[in-house]
Amino acid sequence: MKIYTKTGDKGTTALFGGTRVPKHHIRIESYGTIDELNSHIGLIRDQAIDLIHKKILMEIQDRLFTVGAILATDPEKATLKNGKDRLNIPKISESDIKLLEDNMDNMNTALPPMTNFVLPGGHQTVSFCHIARTVCRRAERLASHLNDMEPFQPETLMYINRLSDYLFVLARKLSHELQAEEIKWIPKKES
Repeated sequence: MKIYTKTGDKGTTALFGGTRVPKHHIRIESYGTIDELNSHIGLIRDQAIDLIHKKILMEIQDRLFTVGAILATDPEKATLKNGKDRLNIPKISESDIKLLEDNMDNMNTALPPMTNFVLPGGHQTVSFCHIARTVCRRAERLASHLNDMEPFQPETLMYINRLSDYLFVLARKLSHELQAEEIKWIPKKES
């Protein structure tokens, strides 16, 4: 199988279902940002972190491929003529969202309560988490815009939202595990 097809040489690409759209279409921006997020999460997973975190991150990466597939499907062609879904894969489920919530709850038990915003940084691995978190928020903004135009499965948007929260808590947990200083943002007083 060749990687290059030359079909996108004029600035268009095909969605699942065959519909061609410009490469700058909000749908392409949405699933492209999910792909970018998945790469950042791979970078976090490649760090010297606990195997439990790596396992969860791999599960998240798997689910992000599902999110990308959902976002890459033309809603007008999401159902085949025989009535079956074009995507023959499990959709994002409540249990996927619960996995993120349960892991956040578990990580939070070992962390001091938040009293201020935290400056991103303190350790390279922690910084990778914060970068992934901000990419996730961008993906959420794009997906939310797409959802306003062409609604998709509600759990998909919920998952993206919860994932950014998870990445924030993971950054805090890794700060704790790596003994990195967590610097609170304390606004300066006006003179």
